[in-house]
Amino acid sequence: MHRYRTHTCGALTDALVGESVRLSGWCHRIRDHGGVLFIDLRDHYGLTQVVIDPDSPAFQAAEKVRAEWVVRIDGKVRLRPDGTENADLPTGKVEVYAVALEVLGAAAELPLPVFGDQDYPEDIRLKYRFLDLRREKLHNNIMLRGRVIDGLRQRMKQGGFFEFQTPILTASSPEGARDFLVPSRIHPGKFYALPQAPQQYKQLIMMSGFDRYFQIAPCFRDEDPRADRLPGEFYQLDLEMSFIEQEDVFAAMEPVITSVFEEFGGGKPVTKVWPRIPYAEALRKYGS
Repeated sequence: MHRYRTHTCGALTDALVGESVRLSGWCHRIRDHGGVLFIDLRDHYGLTQVVIDPDSPAFQAAEKVRAEWVVRIDGKVRLRPDGTENADLPTGKVEVYAVALEVLGAAAELPLPVFGDQDYPEDIRLKYRFLDLRREKLHNNIMLRGRVIDGLRQRMKQGGFFEFQTPILTASSPEGARDFLVPSRIHPGKFYALPQAPQQYKQLIMMSGFDRYFQIAPCFRDEDPRADRLPGEFYQLDLEMSFIEQEDVFAAMEPVITSVFEEFGGGKPVTKVWPRIPYAEALRKYGS
């Protein structure tokens, strides 16, 4: 048997009833029901309910376990009693009766809880970011971000674009904000600039004969915070095309952005054809 796990905490179903399994994860929530302990064990993939009663060899060790301790559980998969199933969980039909428990990592008292969705001051959340990112909402946001980027990348490639990675240490290329500067060790008194955008490089790529460029590009700008942008750095879908007119840009990008919002917008209505407005109206309405 593997040292840490045979299955993930999101993989157990009623098809595995009767099988011996090994799980490793974080103790998401611990409940004591009349001397019977229930541990919701969490990993990246989901939750599994673990049951330990006083007859189990794991009971003594389980009594010492606290929230966010990392443990390894050995046990058997069994169906939950009638009326206790949880339809909101993929593993909600089953539980694991534990016969062995090993503490892999004990945790001190938490400065903020992982279970639940309580609001905490930003300075506490940032100081203990590794705990904050364990919370379900934040974890899901990170995974959603990755899926959106994958969706953009797939659609751009289907549109005939080729993905490039341009340098991060570069010369200054003003884009309306101040540069972040990195001193050069080899050339004292000289500095690299972090790119505000890959503008110069993507134009060089077009001059070099590559027809359609794109990049999920990191951009670094020494500017004040904005409501829709992280101060200092952000990522953007950056692209360039050769031998085109304005309508070609709209034709290439409208289906990409529209379909991404349709896939990840949670069922909200998405405008199929983008309205076109004059420059003067854009300034008057939106100031940009």
